[in-house]
Amino acid sequence: MTDAQETAADHPLRTPGSQRQQPPAPQPPENGVAVEGPTPLLEPRDGIPPVIADADALAEVVAGFAAGTGPVAVDAERASGYRYGQRAYLVQLRRAGAGSALIDPVACPDLSALGEVITGAEWVLHAATQDLPCLREIGLVPTRIFDTELAGRLAGYPRVGLGAMVENVLGFVLEKGHSAVDWSTRPLPEPWLRYAALDVELLVDLRDALEKELDRQGKLDWARQDFAAIAAAPPTPPRKDPWRRTSGMHKVRRRRQMAVVRELWQTRDRIAQRRDISPGKVLGDAAIVEAALALPTNTAALAQLSGFGRVGRRQLEHWQSAVDRAKALPESALPGPGQSTAGPPPPRAWADKDPAAAARLSAARAGVSALAERLNMPQENLISPDAVRRVCWEPPTPLTPESIGTALAGHGARAWQIEQVTPLLVSALSQ
Repeated sequence: MTDAQETAADHPLRTPGSQRQQPPAPQPPENGVAVEGPTPLLEPRDGIPPVIADADALAEVVAGFAAGTGPVAVDAERASGYRYGQRAYLVQLRRAGAGSALIDPVACPDLSALGEVITGAEWVLHAATQDLPCLREIGLVPTRIFDTELAGRLAGYPRVGLGAMVENVLGFVLEKGHSAVDWSTRPLPEPWLRYAALDVELLVDLRDALEKELDRQGKLDWARQDFAAIAAAPPTPPRKDPWRRTSGMHKVRRRRQMAVVRELWQTRDRIAQRRDISPGKVLGDAAIVEAALALPTNTAALAQLSGFGRVGRRQLEHWQSAVDRAKALPESALPGPGQSTAGPPPPRAWADKDPAAAARLSAARAGVSALAERLNMPQENLISPDAVRRVCWEPPTPLTPESIGTALAGHGARAWQIEQVTPLLVSALSQ
């Protein structure tokens, strides 16, 4: 789990203007430790396991986890910000009867044999959608999951990072100082391995406590529906025109400048992929945007721009060539100002385009906000904002609870979400 994910997960999740309180923490499981306050968890209970990096050692782990019982705690560490892509550089697992395992997926890139022996078990992950793509690449594909971050959101905890959840729910303090390190480093330092092992040490305990809390609040079935949807979701297709997400792209207005962004972005991506480093370490987004706005005529002009001043002459020539290629494109080959997408326009434009739709959206948002407050959960977990926008922009006809439920289901809403929000959407769309 990366530092960025932990930071985002720790952000207080409140609906606008709310004062949601954290629910009472369930009692920590009995583990021989008397907890009167947060207790630092400094060492894995069985010590730091050796890193599995060859076929024989992996076979032993497979046999051990096949003989284990109960849920399997799973986590993965990536090298975001250091390496190209989001591949896993360490996989951590723990199961009753098998203990913990740390596996090097660089040395053991095919973990499908392990995946097969635990496929029928429930996998416990924290922020599952972050780790499932890289786990899938190495043959680890669950059929059932329990996401402790999502469970925390549904239960109303204001901070749902793993460290905060373990502390608030179980009464233990996890050291999180190594989450943003370069996990592609070999050999991995012992403190990093200790941190990695501790990340799965209490995941099953956390899962059990959260299950009890969700059941107490009457939300356990809701959580199970969400978990099933995550486990069944197909891989996310590659983003179309990813260069359009360059930070600062909103400053680029002219099509010729957009072509420069596209050419520099694609050139940078090829270099980053070839060298297996993060694209941001090759050339920053700010430099790409500045070059697009300036349209430099030669390397001397390019070198004057922020982000290019310390670039070597050969590299400057490389980047200038990309700029020149974009400048030489015919008008017919220039990118458009934006890709048309299916669905409603940005909400800020609704008042001008369709005042009635804007009124429907305002009423729907107010209803969703009030309901989320009563249910003590973030609005985005109650119902997808995109689903609300789409239904408000083009209400189904005839306007009935059944038609609204069908429309929401078509936008990915689960049965519990449809049941909760349909009455308020009927009211909002009837205005």
